This record gives sequence, structure tokens and C-alpha cells, in this order.
Amino acid sequence: MQDTAPLVVGIDVGGTKTQLRSFADDTLVADHVRPSSGWRPHDPVAAARWLAALVEEALPTGVRPSALAVGGHACETPRQCAQIRDALQSFFPVPALVVGDAELLVPAAGLDKGVGLVAGTGSVAVARLADGSPVQVGGWGAVLGDEGGAAGLVREAARAAWAAHDRGEEPDELALALVSAFSVAEVPALGAALESATDVSAEWGRHAPVVFAAAEAGSALARTVIADGGRSLAALVERLSARGVAVDDVVVAGSTVLAQPALYDAFVVALAASIPGARPQPLRVAPVLGAVALARAIL
Repeated sequence: MQDTAPLVVGIDVGGTKTQLRSFADDTLVADHVRPSSGWRPHDPVAAARWLAALVEEALPTGVRPSALAVGGHACETPRQCAQIRDALQSFFPVPALVVGDAELLVPAAGLDKGVGLVAGTGSVAVARLADGSPVQVGGWGAVLGDEGGAAGLVREAARAAWAAHDRGEEPDELALALVSAFSVAEVPALGAALESATDVSAEWGRHAPVVFAAAEAGSALARTVIADGGRSLAALVERLSARGVAVDDVVVAGSTVLAQPALYDAFVVALAASIPGARPQPLRVAPVLGAVALARAIL
């Protein structure tokens, strides 16, 4: 196969699942999905070894890549990504590129530049300056940030329920839903339930659907939390714009924002108010195609 066409490999390492696709010209050679368990992006050698094993597992026996591009969950700085790339090239001495997984969105959408905005369990926005330097805003984790992501929405919903309790209000649909979701007896007990989480992002984030259900059931508190979440996502794009990034196109992905129209609509409304010229669009293809496009570019 490689005698007739170079083989490009794109890998999207997400928070829960990883997808690899490889092509020889336009011929699909492999499309492989596996869990992301074992991915250790803060250990470059271990991360490269994990990626190399994935490539060997996914490609036909004896087939080697001609170029590799990886979008890695929790690859947070250019230095970290470069270290993983260098270690990966010890396994495959071919052109290679490693970026954060959010950087796959813009090329996956067929664009040369723009903003990639992810709101899944967490939230982050990425882009590149005119000189090609990467810029990331947000993505600071559920305890301190990730506004507009699933875990951040649950955190803010709990804060809203506590504030209503402090005002002497009876628990509304949102407060009752949170009490039920976290299996506690009353609103004040939510604090201990949230603090006892061993994996804060995952354990908080899985309860996000109750916030949207409460909004549909009539909770004004839940609707405010969702509207604020949309404004927070728009604020990520605003920060990139303030740093000199072209924000004409904003490609949106993530299991929370694309699954919940109320959040996506709140984001679109907030973005139109703050940056009228920005064009948001949901990503309708697999992000791994962005990695394939990057692999083709470096080849």
C-alpha cells in the first residue's frame, strides 16, 4: 500500500475515547476506536509509547505511517506537545505533530483558521495568532473554571441552589433535582456531596442533564445557570479576540453543548451580542478528520 501512496495517520485522543484514522490518498486504510484509558500526556515517553502501540494495533501488519498528527486531551502547552512529538518520532521517524485535541476542530471543519471551542465535561477555546503561535483560554478544571462545561454547570447550579436556600426560598425544581442526583437529604448537604468526589470533573459532570431537565420543568434558577454558561463560553471567544486572534469562524464541539440546544442557543445569542461578526458552527464530522488534515499538511 505504501509503495503506491504515502500513508497519513490522524489520532484524536479524547477524554474517554480515542479514534485513529489513516488514509493512503483517499483510500481509508484504518478506522479504529478504543478507550483512552492509559493515556498519560504529562509523561511524554509514556504518552508516545501509548500512541505507538495504538498505531501498531490499528494499522495492517507491516504498514508504517508516512506522517502522523495527534490531537491529545490534556496536552495543554506547546512545550508539552513538542515533548510528546519528539518521543513519538523515536518510534516513527516521520513528520509528526502533536497538538491539544481542541485544535482539531478548525481543520476538521475544512477551515485554515478560526476558533475551536469545546464544551463537554470541561470547556476550552483555542486558536492561533497570525504568526502561527497557539493560544488557549479556559480549560482550568471543574474546581476553578470550565464554565459552560458539564461539571462547571453543576457547580454553578449548586451555588444557585445554595443562594436560594440562604434567601429563605423553598427548593425549586433545580434544587430538588440536585438533591436527588447526589442522593442527599436536603440542599445544605450538597456541599459535602460535591466535595467528596474523587474525580471531580467526571462525578460532577455526569449530573449536568438534571440542570437542563430542571430548566424545562420551569426552574428559573436553572435557566439562569444555562444562560450564564452560554455567556461564559462566548467570553472564551472574546478573550481570544482581545489577544489578537481572528475569531470570524468559531467551530463548536463537545458532548454538552451539542447535546443541549438550550446551552448552544445561549452561547450563540451571547456571542452575537459581544462579537457580531463571529460565525459559530457546530462540528458535524468526527474531530479525527482534523488530525488527518494536519497529517496531510505536514507531509
